[in-house]
Amino acid sequence: MKIAIVCYPTFGGSGVVATELGIALAERGHEVHFITYKQPVRLELLGNNIHFHEVHVPEYPLFHYQPYELALSSKLVDTVKLYGIDLLHVHYAIPHAYAGYMAKKMLQEEGIFIPMITTLHGTDITLVGKHPFYKPAVNFSINKSDVVTSVSDALKKSTLDIFDIEKEIEVIPNFIDTSKYSLEYTDCQRSLMAQDDERIITHISNFRKVKRIPDVIKIFNKVQKEIPAKLIMVGEGPEKEYAEQLCDDLGLKEKVLFLGNSTEIDRILCFSDLFLLPSESESFGLAALEAMINKVAVISSDVGGIPEVNKSGISGFLSKVGDVDEMASNALKILREEAVLEKFKENAFKIASKFDIVHILPLYEEVYEKAYKYRFKNTY
Repeated sequence: MKIAIVCYPTFGGSGVVATELGIALAERGHEVHFITYKQPVRLELLGNNIHFHEVHVPEYPLFHYQPYELALSSKLVDTVKLYGIDLLHVHYAIPHAYAGYMAKKMLQEEGIFIPMITTLHGTDITLVGKHPFYKPAVNFSINKSDVVTSVSDALKKSTLDIFDIEKEIEVIPNFIDTSKYSLEYTDCQRSLMAQDDERIITHISNFRKVKRIPDVIKIFNKVQKEIPAKLIMVGEGPEKEYAEQLCDDLGLKEKVLFLGNSTEIDRILCFSDLFLLPSESESFGLAALEAMINKVAVISSDVGGIPEVNKSGISGFLSKVGDVDEMASNALKILREEAVLEKFKENAFKIASKFDIVHILPLYEEVYEKAYKYRFKNTY
């Protein structure tokens, strides 16, 4: 099957999932075409079954904001016609499903009927989508998709609560490719990050407000007062500068490492003991899942899809959003004793293994087969 995948090419979870999905589909013999404004960060190699098509947005003085949706729609039309694409899989309702629908209508004028699968990831629903300016467009885009999936039961529920959805939403959880993770790194130099007696705590995100970065630092501050520890902060975003200042104010400058964005997350997690995810909202919690497959216990909030991944008392602990004291207390429960820590790490790995792509990929292929039938119905 020839599949066009539209996603954001950035470090965010949706882009990572879309890219890993495309790579896995190509390995299964499908022909995959990524269509976006730059090559996705996880897409390292192109080959016979993997192609990348860049969306160029010409600059015109007439436009104050460049019309990416128009450029994307046109690129989709050209790609479908040139390569004989069988279906579109767009990640995020807007702008991708919106642009995809316009491409479908343009192709229909030429007698080409192309089905579209839309995968909802979270921000398109819980943040951008419910804004009054965008809500009608999101609602329209979802209902005009041939098949709709969401990455968690919690996100499905939020979508149905916020919008007037006429389509069935199928839940296909996010995943990881366990074959790409190794727990044995000869170059994993833990001593470069911390002393032998120090626990290593990690946070990875895009440093937006929803991630509650100050809570990460406050939790760590309480932990390091009780046991020797280091905090590794991975990512870039609007809250990073404030986070660095907060570390200075709390006297933590020598105990917190800001590493910026990285494509080698597993190499960072391989020497971590605990992962902090105190987010205000998470549709799934992919960062937690990546930590868990690396045998890292998780302290997180209990919102959105996180409880579907992090099992309280087993792989880590869940707390109410903003409950820094309880999160710190739970972190110490895990970190104080080696035997307890090892038990949580092993449990985290076992739970994460259930989200291996070998279990999830067939679910997407079933959805593709379902959507492909729409190609012959000629009814949009």
